Amino acid sequence: MSITSLAGTNGVLPFGPPAAPAVPPAAKAGAAGGDANAALGPTSTAADQSNRFLKLLVAQMSNQDPLNPMDSAQVTSQMAQISTVEGVQTLNKTVGGLGAQFTQLQTMQGAALVGHDVATEGNHARVDAVSHRADGGFEIANPASEVSVDIVNPSGQTIGTVKLGAQAAGRHSFGFDVPQAQQGQPLTFKVSAANGSTPIEAKPLSYNAVTAVSAADGKLSLELADGRHVAYDAVAAFL
Repeated sequence: MSITSLAGTNGVLPFGPPAAPAVPPAAKAGAAGGDANAALGPTSTAADQSNRFLKLLVAQMSNQDPLNPMDSAQVTSQMAQISTVEGVQTLNKTVGGLGAQFTQLQTMQGAALVGHDVATEGNHARVDAVSHRADGGFEIANPASEVSVDIVNPSGQTIGTVKLGAQAAGRHSFGFDVPQAQQGQPLTFKVSAANGSTPIEAKPLSYNAVTAVSAADGKLSLELADGRHVAYDAVAAFL
């Protein structure tokens, strides 16, 4: 091989180790972008996303081509979107705080119900331990010409019937003296209502005293004397 072949186009011989291959601009940009993203850190919240966007925006504006500047309309649109996300996140926090305060206020109001009677949907008759008198209620949407209530023992046997006659639409109560042979056992009741020959739907209501209140998962719960737990919004009436 001749010396001329080893020389460059200007006739100068190369010295030292061969030069490193050139890195394409796209690869440099990709590597720089990856380093920048890693340096900016995670974006778990709207505030993190906003900070990251502003850092990228400043870097982009500092290195923009003066002959081909950034589109101001796009920048404004992106900043507006970031502001909207931050506003929604702030609103969610505010609403969450108001919800917690509302639950506390509802619990305080519910505590005033302890010792008072409430009506909830159900067909369990309440029986007074001293007088052995059972009571309950029902609600009908339309007037009835005849209403009767059957009192049923645990074996399914009807131990008595309360004839109430004609009743207007709305909520009504009944009472029943439990026979001595049937005392000391849980009783249920069944309401039958009709307007002439047309049956009318009747919603049975159980009466119970509130013994305690509690709040779980942001909802107020009432503990009744019969051991049941019902939601506050499940109360049909306060007696």
